[in-house]
Amino acid sequence: MQSNGYFIISLDFELMWGMRDKKSIENYGENVEGVHRAIPAMLNLFERFYVPVTFSTVGFLFMRNKQELLNHIPNILPEYQDQNLSPYGDYLNKIGNDATNDPYHYGAELVDLIKQHPQHEIGTHTFSHYYCLEPGQTLEAFRADLEMAIRVGNENGLNIQSLVFPRNQFNRDYLDVCRNLGITCYRGNETSWIYEARNGKEDNLWRRLFRLLDAYLPLSGYNIHDPVECMKEQPINIPSSRFLRPYSSKLKWLDGLRLWRIKQSMTAAARQRKIYHLWWHPHNFGKDLTANLKFLTAILEHQQRLQKKYGFICTNMSKFADLIARASK
Repeated sequence: MQSNGYFIISLDFELMWGMRDKKSIENYGENVEGVHRAIPAMLNLFERFYVPVTFSTVGFLFMRNKQELLNHIPNILPEYQDQNLSPYGDYLNKIGNDATNDPYHYGAELVDLIKQHPQHEIGTHTFSHYYCLEPGQTLEAFRADLEMAIRVGNENGLNIQSLVFPRNQFNRDYLDVCRNLGITCYRGNETSWIYEARNGKEDNLWRRLFRLLDAYLPLSGYNIHDPVECMKEQPINIPSSRFLRPYSSKLKWLDGLRLWRIKQSMTAAARQRKIYHLWWHPHNFGKDLTANLKFLTAILEHQQRLQKKYGFICTNMSKFADLIARASK
């Protein structure tokens, strides 16, 4: 495990389910609808650069119509104190019947498209975009949710092995459930205090501001990780290194600095034989697709240079976990 560094990409595939309490279709629908263009474009780019990726997918997105979704409701539901967080009840009643009249909540055709590229992994982002730190949710409700996510994956011919906690609300108390249900790895958070797992109320403006600045300035360091450290727990923690912020016309004059920040950390990971884990949401590319793809292309070109020079290997989450498991034996 010490002979190479590793470059890992994970995408949090959630459509409108991941922002139901914060964004309305009226003010964010263009981004979400744009996912139906962004995913095919990203798949083509990943194919060009031979890049395997983990698509951490909300279980709801496997459904082809509303009745199919209703047939898969878990037997225990989260009882969030903030009912705006719940995808059930009133929210579920208002969604459309299928992707034809509601492209914001159905993604089965996109899942099918991803499955046509076997180098990629489809992992889970829980069944309902489950919030593991919000008041009112419980361990039992999380178990029911994750069981359904894995069941739906199995029904679609998938062996779900990796997990990304929605909104990075990592909850260590839930790792036993993950392990018992066959999850071999998850994406943990960066080690800096600005990335510590918090619920919605605890994640204040100052933390969000520092995270924004950290995209351009090295406030939290490289955020690269030692593969040996990943061996110390099960499921294996493959921590995040950087959220790939989308193109912004207001901040485009800083894009050179944003790219420099990512490249510097990737180079450090390659030289030191460590892990660099980049992630974003497909809906981040839903607008300004051309600009976002151009930025991603520059990153992937840098990865290729590092692979030739240092053996900087690109892999997905579950394949990396399998490498570690075999090495530890």
